[in-house]
Formats: sequence, structure tokens, C-alpha cells
Amino acid sequence: MAIITQPKVGTYAIDPAHTEVGFVARHLVGTKVRGRFAEFSGAFTVAENPEDSTLEAEVKAASIHTNQNMRDDHLRTNDFLDVENHPTLTLKSTGLKKVSDTDWKLSTDLTIRGVTKPVEFDLEYLGEGPAMAEGKSVVAFSAVGEIDRRDFGVTFNHALLDGSVVVGNKVKIELEVEAGLAE
Repeated sequence: MAIITQPKVGTYAIDPAHTEVGFVARHLVGTKVRGRFAEFSGAFTVAENPEDSTLEAEVKAASIHTNQNMRDDHLRTNDFLDVENHPTLTLKSTGLKKVSDTDWKLSTDLTIRGVTKPVEFDLEYLGEGPAMAEGKSVVAFSAVGEIDRRDFGVTFNHALLDGSVVVGNKVKIELEVEAGLAE
């Protein structure tokens, strides 16, 4: 039996109940602070030629959650996401290249605070399986990319007496996606 290494051709809706839009940033000496966004939507279309496939997603910036309310409130301010003036983050694919049977390089345009920059993700197709609804199936992917937050105008930082800074500049983006064919 052949192993299926890519999803069926069609348009898929991302399932927010089974998808995680997360990030990791360094704090102080090097502790990793993990966070996620609770509100997002998106869809992707798998083309006959997989490298012609497309993705578009939108994240509500105010839905940021790091398990610490005071930090979350600060992340919503102009020091970081400026949700009042930039309520959404967007991700749009610009290319897809096969690396192996299940691994791909996903090129995207990411927009944060109204600034759009290219970001490349390592994308892994995890497979297809039965959905909770009878007769339906879902596909799953994992993707990891990294940005320098300063590239998006997020420059807040505070130096401590020893010269170290409160927040690292590199932010890892981690996506765990489950989707089903749109009806």
C-alpha cells in the first residue's frame, strides 16, 4: 500500500478548534515564553501541482495569550502588537517547494503592525485521517518559522543593569494545523 504524501486537491478550511497558532520568545537570561493566539481563520488550496498551492490566514492580534494577563495586556499595546491600530496579523503564501515526501519549504508574506515581510517555514505534512463527522476526513500539518520582531516595527526593549535585555529579538512561530475540505 502506498503512503499518501500530500493531501487531495481542493480547498481546505482550517479548523480553529484543532489548530494552534503559537510562538516562542526569549525572556531575560533565556527563559522561553510561549504564547498563542486564540482567534484566527484561514484556508488553503491544494493544486494539481502541489507547488502551485496557496494559503491565506488571519489572526486577531488581541487574542494573544501567554498565561499571564499583565504581560498579555502589555503585548497588546503600541510597545508590541498595537492592536488598536493593527487588529489583525495576516499570512499569505508566496511559494511552496518540496524537500522530501512529507517536508516542504513554505514561503509567505507575514504582516504584523501593518509591516509585511517574507518568512519561510519548514512545513511537514502529517497525513490524512478520519474526521469526527462520518464520511469526512481531515489533513494535518506542522510548520515552524522564525522572525526578528524588529523587522515588523516591534522594537520595545528594556536593558537591565547588567546590560541584558528583557525580550529577545528572535521569535519562533509554531503552527499545528488541522483542516477539512471546504463544502
